[in-house]
Amino acid sequence: MDILYLKIDKNIKIPGKEVRLGQIADLRCPGNPGLEREAGKLKLPAGRITGPGRYVYSILEVLDAVQKKYPGIPVVNLGEADFILTLEKETGKGEIRHWLKTGFVCLLTFFGAAFSIMAFHNDVGITALFGQVYHFFTGRTSDGFTILELSYSLGLGAGIVLFFNHFGKRKITSDPTPLEVEMRTYEDEIDTTLIESRERDEKEGEGA
Repeated sequence: MDILYLKIDKNIKIPGKEVRLGQIADLRCPGNPGLEREAGKLKLPAGRITGPGRYVYSILEVLDAVQKKYPGIPVVNLGEADFILTLEKETGKGEIRHWLKTGFVCLLTFFGAAFSIMAFHNDVGITALFGQVYHFFTGRTSDGFTILELSYSLGLGAGIVLFFNHFGKRKITSDPTPLEVEMRTYEDEIDTTLIESRERDEKEGEGA
């Protein structure tokens, strides 16, 4: 007996309002590759996709569409029970605006981080501390630019590079950076919230 296996991720980007099963799901039908190819062309109900945004769907909607097209074919879901289809805005027309926004964010981040570091150093009195340490070991008065300040500055920059695991476009190791981990966690929490909100709205609608 032919069995159609499908696996859908939690959040899938779609190219347009028309959605086909092969665009959002990884399909497998070991006994019938032809059915696998045909099922990938199946159009899914996407009437509520009216423009750029995030749309929550249930796997039951996918199963209903498959069963209508291929009645009697067992379908096994190996992925998410609920998922999000994301239709993004076209960025080609506003490319200059996009680069301006990116540049503004980079400058804001750079100067904000620099101010935070300087404020921290001012709070702890690091200039006086380095002066005392330098005088303790050398017996001379620090002029504010010694081996301590130089090594600390280089070490601070190297520490940031090692912590974020990035130098330009190159990654030092294959491990995800702390920023990437936080972004993935944030995206996952957004997806979970959207799905739970949809389920809550449906339950409230049924109870009304």
